[in-house]
Amino acid sequence: MVFASPLFLFLFLPATIAAYFALPPRFRNAVLLLASLAFYAWGEARYVPLVLASVAFNWWMGTRIADASDVASRKRRLALAVGGNLAALAVFKYANFAVANVDAIAPIFGLTPIALAAIPLPLGISFFTFHAISYVVDVYKRTATAQRNMREFALYILLFPQLIAGPIIRYRDIAAQLGTRDANVSEFAYGVRRFVLGLGKKLLIANTLGQAADAIFALPAAQVAAPLAWLGLACYTLQIYFDFSGYSDMAIGLMRMFGFRILENFNYPYIARSIREFWRRWHISLSNWFRDYLYVPLGGNRRGARRAYANLVIVFLLCGLWHGASWPFVLWGAWHGLFLVAERAGLERPLDRHRALGHVYALAAVMGGWVLFRCDTLEHALGYYAALAGLSGADPTLHPVAQYANPLLVVTLAIGAIFATPVAATLAKSLDRAIGVRATEALVLGVDSAWLAVVFVASAAMLAAGTYNPFIYFRV
Repeated sequence: MVFASPLFLFLFLPATIAAYFALPPRFRNAVLLLASLAFYAWGEARYVPLVLASVAFNWWMGTRIADASDVASRKRRLALAVGGNLAALAVFKYANFAVANVDAIAPIFGLTPIALAAIPLPLGISFFTFHAISYVVDVYKRTATAQRNMREFALYILLFPQLIAGPIIRYRDIAAQLGTRDANVSEFAYGVRRFVLGLGKKLLIANTLGQAADAIFALPAAQVAAPLAWLGLACYTLQIYFDFSGYSDMAIGLMRMFGFRILENFNYPYIARSIREFWRRWHISLSNWFRDYLYVPLGGNRRGARRAYANLVIVFLLCGLWHGASWPFVLWGAWHGLFLVAERAGLERPLDRHRALGHVYALAAVMGGWVLFRCDTLEHALGYYAALAGLSGADPTLHPVAQYANPLLVVTLAIGAIFATPVAATLAKSLDRAIGVRATEALVLGVDSAWLAVVFVASAAMLAAGTYNPFIYFRV
């Protein structure tokens, strides 16, 4: 079950909201917990025991770490907790990748290939595992208090708005809200507004661009001329932003409907002037997680420049592997890590002095990385790079740009480019202020509600009209 589906929009969500607000406050956590289990079970019922086992294990380990009588015991229990979480992630997410690579080199050493049936990837395992690790580490560091109520801890892990694809929420940021929170009309209205905007970003922009990107990337790279290759990359660059930021907006909106306030996950990453700034703006919850739970424990930049460079590369290699068990993802992580090393080594200084150059550099570096992220194999990625450089030797008339760049796509690209920057938001705020000076509050609310209704109706129409509706981060 995904947010942008008729089942969720017109059955699951209304039923959950009705039950949540119809019952006294003391039953509301139970409603959310049951709804979250149903949400997960709808798409992955066979892995519900795995999710529940993760909840039970981490709740128990959290109390054990908190109750340890000395630092050595706390460290041992933390190692067991983190090791258990990583072991589950390794088995379900990386076992197939590891076996495939071992089998590839086995004949060189005269070894028999390993026979291993494909292990399906459980929905959301990367996200709920990272939630659990941050919890036990924070309990160990005494920056969070162990949750003694297992149901409230289960709600933290299983809350359906963030269960499948984040954002990654730290327990200490939401702990107080698990017990009591203010669910009022104003908060609910903001949540609805944020959800509808995210829905529009996903269905109206990301899906339209995604269809073109998929069609172009599906072509053999040798048949793609440079103009078409750049069109495909531009579409994918905006698709992945509006797909994932739209999902994050919907998650933030859903959380707000039920009284939860969580941190933002995107802040116009494509206006960054460096890769360092890009990662402060893109998937912020993941960037902060890797910084606090991996980069800093590795030593950060406290042990000299060389160690800091090595730590950056290690962190982003693992960041790439977190996104997917394949070599293109690993190289995508290395790509970002090496750019960060170059910036820390001195590249960032001239970028700070020349703002326009910084924007061009950062966008080019990010888009170059998206080729690795999008292509399934290294061979395909190398071929696509050649196409971007005009070295594919393809006949431009074989697959002409006009075949894909229809009026709807061109308009969507333009709208996406505008809304990927703060320009539209700034104009909207100025318009709100102008209307507010000359109109009543009721009129302002009416105008706002009207255009949100247009976005929702258009999104619902798009959903009803097509079957193309992937979520890029749905299987991370």
